[in-house]
Amino acid sequence: MLQLQSGAGLLAMAALAWVLGGCHRQVRKRVVVAGLGLQVLLAAALLHIPPLRAGFALLGDAVGALAAATRAGTSLVFGYLGGAPLPFTEPFPGAGFVLFFQGLPLVLVIGALSAVLYHWRVIPLVVEALARLLTRAFGLGGAAGFATAANVFVGMVEAPLLVRPWLARLTLSELFVVMTAGLATIAGNMLVVYAVMLGPVVPDAAGQLLTASLISAPAAVLVALLMRPRLESDPPAAPEQAAQAPRLYDSTMEALVRGTGDGLTLLLGIMASLIVFVALAALANMLLEPLTGLTLQLLAGFAFWPLAHAMGVPAEHVATIAAALGTKVVVNEFVAFLELSTTAGLGLDARSRLILVYALCGFTNFGSLGIMLGGMAAMCPERRADIVKLGLPALVSASLACCMTGAVVGLLTAPGGMP
Repeated sequence: MLQLQSGAGLLAMAALAWVLGGCHRQVRKRVVVAGLGLQVLLAAALLHIPPLRAGFALLGDAVGALAAATRAGTSLVFGYLGGAPLPFTEPFPGAGFVLFFQGLPLVLVIGALSAVLYHWRVIPLVVEALARLLTRAFGLGGAAGFATAANVFVGMVEAPLLVRPWLARLTLSELFVVMTAGLATIAGNMLVVYAVMLGPVVPDAAGQLLTASLISAPAAVLVALLMRPRLESDPPAAPEQAAQAPRLYDSTMEALVRGTGDGLTLLLGIMASLIVFVALAALANMLLEPLTGLTLQLLAGFAFWPLAHAMGVPAEHVATIAAALGTKVVVNEFVAFLELSTTAGLGLDARSRLILVYALCGFTNFGSLGIMLGGMAAMCPERRADIVKLGLPALVSASLACCMTGAVVGLLTAPGGMP
């Protein structure tokens, strides 16, 4: 019954996207069939085909190796704060863990490796293959399809940067697709960080997060095109646009150095946003809780109750999952994942925990929205008004796309088991 609930919820969320878009009659059947079909087929293949699952197991081993290698570097630079042996007895397990010195530096290593893999054309080949799939399935223009595919591996600002020459010529519908995909997926460097965090509570966390990000790409396109479909007056899509990723580095060494610098910028940005948004949420709660007995996270969580139910979780877990999704929107997904990893999975059963991981896998929060709006407006100032106008709707559509991803894994996972 719970799997049927997830399947019905998936259809209900697609209908909700259509309603939120004003019930546009010009939505093409091809979009709906391709969107729902690609989500289910990708999830079924990635979760249930043994060779692919074995590949994900290797990915998990690679994540463990990266974490161990990073710890060697942080131990040298930061001593016991970075993971070296403590000079005193640890009062309780985990007391010696310092997030900034032990968890976040992994961003530096992944940033450098990602740049090298991009320069070696490994990432562009995968992105271009996924882009061709999206453009053929949905009829997207090449630039929009390429940026959507790139969002699976890079951040919400870096992906549009790869198609910067075409941004000014995107239709409103295609621009909305790019923005929704940017918020509905996570970058590869953060995927590795979250995989390390979730390892104790989610088996094969790296593979699960990569699967979630891949499924969220067609989910984002579907929701975006349901909310803002192509108009008859729009120019025809041009699939030949952005056929190849631009070359960003002249040598492997340059990629390594610039990737490290980009990782440092991201690391400092994560630290700053965590401090500011957690502080602002705490300040708002100090004002709100004495008056109402509620917090911002709980208020946002109320809005996610129907979506948590639609994802197919047991009734006793709906409130917990809705609250976690509220935390993700009000603060960010980092804090939501951190709470999931440090509180023994929030008391959820294995299936509900997995659904929550998939639904949390996206940059759907106000801080990320601000970063994306600022970055895209700077890249394409002539479309600033359109980008700002589409900002809040993109946050709504991306949140809905992430919940659709949670419903898909719920559909394919039997109660009491794992896929």
